[in-house]
Amino acid sequence: MTIAAFADAPHTSHTEQFIVRALRNANELTLSLVAGEHGQVIGHVALSPVTITNDHGYKAKGWYGLGPISVLPQRQGHGIGSRLMEQALSELLAMQAAGCVLLGEPAYYARFGFQAHAGLQLPGVLPGYFMALAFHGPVPEGIAQYSDAFNAAA
Repeated sequence: MTIAAFADAPHTSHTEQFIVRALRNANELTLSLVAGEHGQVIGHVALSPVTITNDHGYKAKGWYGLGPISVLPQRQGHGIGSRLMEQALSELLAMQAAGCVLLGEPAYYARFGFQAHAGLQLPGVLPGYFMALAFHGPVPEGIAQYSDAFNAAA
């Protein structure tokens, strides 16, 4: 399902399925939500811990990265991804997470409250595409680092 969801997507390395597997294998998949219909998986979202470190070495606690989020191509545009996003954010709030970051299309994710923050960076990413949503307190400044599982290529 994840392979199909990203087959024609722009700005992808086509490694999303490997990332999800690597997160599971590393016990770093904090939350994995699945959307199903008639016994078939039609959507999935993964959440994992993210480290945000400022210039002084301080590490913000309680931050998570959302992604990858996948919906079968023939089901995209029907609200499945939105429902997965809303449920994922609700689950993070219930866990008392400090906030969530993601890499994605600003026009889409802004409607969930995500915004780019000049003081929060993900190296190698164009400004504006790395966004955060704080649940408690301000968005921390610093460099974000996802799990090594995001380097999985097979």
